[in-house]
Amino acid sequence: MYNNKIPQLLDYGVSITMKVIGGKWKPCIINCINNGTNRPAHIHKAIPTATLRVINQQLSELLDYEIISKEIFEGYPLHVEYKLTEFGKTLLMVIDAMEVWGDTHGDKITEIAIKRNENIEPL
Repeated sequence: MYNNKIPQLLDYGVSITMKVIGGKWKPCIINCINNGTNRPAHIHKAIPTATLRVINQQLSELLDYEIISKEIFEGYPLHVEYKLTEFGKTLLMVIDAMEVWGDTHGDKITEIAIKRNENIEPL
């Protein structure tokens, strides 16, 4: 487990939210699980630019914060499914707001990213 060298202040709403959903793929993972994509391999197919290792790491962090729950199905082949907890569902309005903002301002952000010579995938 990683130990921060600098103490974290969790006295500000945005910093608390970023503590839980900060990370390149966590909002996308939460959105996938909410939309019914709940197995790691299926999440990876939905977010192909994220490696399976990173997806598993971020799933583990979301489990630690009780945003998702994990169900292990016995038998062969063994498989795992994730679901949003009631606590995790409280983040859906934040994720929805992020999606609306991104959809509304996507063209402008893409234009700026191109001007900055960022490596972006064409739509």
